[in-house]
Amino acid sequence: MNAVKKLLRRWETFLILFLILEFVVFGSANPKFLRPASIMTSIVNYISVCIIALFVTLVMITGGIDIQAASIIGLTSIIEGVLWSDAGMNIWVAVVIAAIAAAACGALSGFFVAYCGVQPMVVTLGGSFLYSGLALLVSGMSATPAYQGISGFPSKVGKTFVDFRFLGKGELFGIPMQIVIYVVLILLCAWILHRTKYGERLYLIGVNQQAAEYSGINTRLVIMSTYVLSAVSAALAGTLLTSNMNSAKYNHGSGYTLAIITAVVLGGTLNTGGKGSIFGTVLASLIICILRYGLPLCFGVSTQNLDLPVGIILVLVVLGREIAGRHLISQLMRRFRKNAA
Repeated sequence: MNAVKKLLRRWETFLILFLILEFVVFGSANPKFLRPASIMTSIVNYISVCIIALFVTLVMITGGIDIQAASIIGLTSIIEGVLWSDAGMNIWVAVVIAAIAAAACGALSGFFVAYCGVQPMVVTLGGSFLYSGLALLVSGMSATPAYQGISGFPSKVGKTFVDFRFLGKGELFGIPMQIVIYVVLILLCAWILHRTKYGERLYLIGVNQQAAEYSGINTRLVIMSTYVLSAVSAALAGTLLTSNMNSAKYNHGSGYTLAIITAVVLGGTLNTGGKGSIFGTVLASLIICILRYGLPLCFGVSTQNLDLPVGIILVLVVLGREIAGRHLISQLMRRFRKNAA
């Protein structure tokens, strides 16, 4: 009985129930919603947010925030396109160079946060404008107009996607390759966060950075590394998006910031740091994904208005936590006064 009560109190249990409720409501409204192929397609279309949210979780557990990752998606995409199309470089070499550029962006922002003490919100907000501007600058180096996007990447042999396009459109045992990559990243992040000393250090830094310093942890380097990992994940998301759409554009991922932060916060990660889980982030990402897929299909909601329910969810979760936190503090104060009396 105690185990059941403990399970019911977990935030992840609520997320699972909410996800089930979505399937019930949307499935009842439109049976087409329950088609497995359609559900997998909706996840693939949203996979960039899901991937980045995993690594932004690491950032937020330390007490930071990363709102620049969406800009790095576009920067990565256009670097790959320009290097391949205009410089004649091998596409895989271009992918590696783009990933290195993304890591440098993450390291730059992480340096200002960790070593200069600048607020993460300020740094990553500035980074989002800076890297969006760089992406637009790089797109100007191409003979292809920026609005059109660079296309024609190595594609098919017969009906089978190969080479670069296999990442975005290929399948492995009938499962989209992007979902396979996502599952691998889930396992990797869960292992890093919950089974390694690095993960323990992230939690300790989020709870009390000064105490972590006293225990011998190089907190600045650890904090900086989370921004590098987040940026590399954005580079991977940009590569998958480019491969899937067969188009490299400077503004890919421009509207993903709200969804990424919402997925992490809804997943149970505290914006003040010290608490969070990969499993919670995955569930929250799927909830938002299914919401954005089900509302237009079942209730005719315009795709232009889909940020509204996501924003409402973010506000409600943050507000609910604030109220719950104050209630908990008031309970502790009453107990303290009672014991003192």
